[in-house]
Amino acid sequence: MLKHTFIHADGVGPATEKKLWTAGIHTWDHFIARERVNQLPGRSMQRLTPLIEESRLAIVRRDIAFFGARLKSSDQWRLYSEFSRQAAFIDIETTGLSPDFDQITVIGLLTKKGFQSFVQGQNLEEFPAAVAEYPLAITFNGAQFDVPFLKRAYPSFAPPAHIDLRYPLSKLGHKGGLKEIERRLGIVRPSHLREVDGYEAVRLWSEYRRGKAAALAKLLEYCQHDVVNMRPLMERVANEMPKLSGLTAQTLGCAQSEVMSTAHHATSQS
Repeated sequence: MLKHTFIHADGVGPATEKKLWTAGIHTWDHFIARERVNQLPGRSMQRLTPLIEESRLAIVRRDIAFFGARLKSSDQWRLYSEFSRQAAFIDIETTGLSPDFDQITVIGLLTKKGFQSFVQGQNLEEFPAAVAEYPLAITFNGAQFDVPFLKRAYPSFAPPAHIDLRYPLSKLGHKGGLKEIERRLGIVRPSHLREVDGYEAVRLWSEYRRGKAAALAKLLEYCQHDVVNMRPLMERVANEMPKLSGLTAQTLGCAQSEVMSTAHHATSQS
């Protein structure tokens, strides 16, 4: 999806992006090919050329920060297909709801290396180093909850890009909390975890602090399912949001052949 994106350019919104797609300009390569033979829809579109060329170089450099700084938070989902190997799914458990007064008890982290957990009093201080190599953070409701807590606990925590799944899922018609959306989409948790929620997570931590090791094991398992279940939700977003944005499967299918045709025309004219 990222290579079909134009709204990271100043002055380009969804309507202008759709105008480009409708005109047959479906990718950055196609834009450059059209620009070389003066076939852009209007002279004003030529102003996009430097950014499009820089975007193509940023992909080669794997420079997600370039796009993270230019895409609105509501459009960061476009990064996933290109940068999925650099993604970190993150979920935290806390002693309460306020990052000013409450503390992180557990952090769950899912990356290409698998699942890792970080526990207060054991290894929470290892989280920044573990997440540092993953510039794309993915959460559910993290903009309101996880990220403020993490920034309070780790001032250096500032991922170049962040996808909060709550918002694109809502645009796709999947509203509500993470567990509610999972159930609706057929993602099933083990029976002994189905009634565990944020409040129960606080209680489990309290039990663990009173010496019940089994409570921590259950809390960690709950946190693990939170992050593991985000991955199929992210993949659903990556697959369905392009169509909602106006980029149809038919458009995607013909994009490559159109680029090659236009490039051939440009070569024959030179």
